[in-house]
Amino acid sequence: MTAPPAFVPPAFAPTGTALGHGDTRPASSEAPSLAGLRARIRADGPITVAAFMAEALLHPLHGYYTQGDGIGADGDFVTAPEISQMFGELLGLWCIDTWHRLGAPAPFALVELGPGRGTLMADILRTARLDAAFADALRPVLLEASPALRERQAARIARHDASWVADLEALPALPALIVANEFVDALPVHQLIRLDDGWHERLVGLDPAGELRFEAAADPFPPRPAPAPPLPAAAPGTVMELRPAADALVARLAEAILGRGGAALIVDYGSTGAPLRDSLQAVRRHRRAEVLSAPGSADLTAHVDFTALARAARAAGCAIAGPETQGGFLQRLGLGLRAQRLAAARPDQAEAIAAAARRLADPAEMGELFKALALLPPGIAACAGFDGVPG
Repeated sequence: MTAPPAFVPPAFAPTGTALGHGDTRPASSEAPSLAGLRARIRADGPITVAAFMAEALLHPLHGYYTQGDGIGADGDFVTAPEISQMFGELLGLWCIDTWHRLGAPAPFALVELGPGRGTLMADILRTARLDAAFADALRPVLLEASPALRERQAARIARHDASWVADLEALPALPALIVANEFVDALPVHQLIRLDDGWHERLVGLDPAGELRFEAAADPFPPRPAPAPPLPAAAPGTVMELRPAADALVARLAEAILGRGGAALIVDYGSTGAPLRDSLQAVRRHRRAEVLSAPGSADLTAHVDFTALARAARAAGCAIAGPETQGGFLQRLGLGLRAQRLAAARPDQAEAIAAAARRLADPAEMGELFKALALLPPGIAACAGFDGVPG
């Protein structure tokens, strides 16, 4: 394998705006009827929290993600690529550097999971022009199930010959660099609640008035004859979360990396432990909302357990770099230098550029809560943005 070039953050031509990319969200629709969920629960009994999340987010007609675009200042939440072009540019540098460390495979798939408006992919593709060989070898692939979002993504990267897939099994048979920004936090989680006689699965049922409510399964978890996983001791009323969907995602990513070559970068919000608490939240118009209120009208997410992701990746045979805080990761990739150069090119926006950099990296903003984890094939000696040798 040819040694990659030393990692040096280069200069960029400024583009977009310092705080975002100028998109607007279409007017939101009315919250969908609860009739379908009520009918399902009345017919089959209470459902798991994971099933509720899947219904609220992915229902083909009323799901939050299938209805349209909630991203942006005029939507429900803002992601790092919408805060500043610097985020996507630095992830583009990570992709270029990692591609060289992998031996510069050509062609290769440049994959984004859950690409939203296409902002991050557009910024990465623009950064790709810094390395002609990288740009010539990449084949953009976007994993997106929503037809409405596919249209927005296609408009954003119209100059590129991109393709779309609905799941990882449909990825082309190529080495792949896979980026997942704020994707894992939306995967459904199971919740357990500690009662006097042990842990029980937390369910979503109906109260006497027919409104959604949380309740506990009658039998302890797991239902027999399933083998009982090791569960911690805790006081009654404690909630913990299990993330089989995240574990399955890591297993599929590892299969692709080890089978065809490549690497994956996961950036999301969460912890490096598994705190015993309820992290499930709903966000509507940039404010916390009741989780069970008007499903389909708010984004639902739960904190990512990065320690569990790292453990699953190693168990599947990958090396890992991180987890690292987003602030540390972006600073190692050259956020400070990029902000300086962008401010020099746009002195009238210098204050906004500095504010965007702080929001991305400051521990009191996104810098500490958000983290980065890289999944790599064994034997890579270093990984840009991370300290130490992957292992």
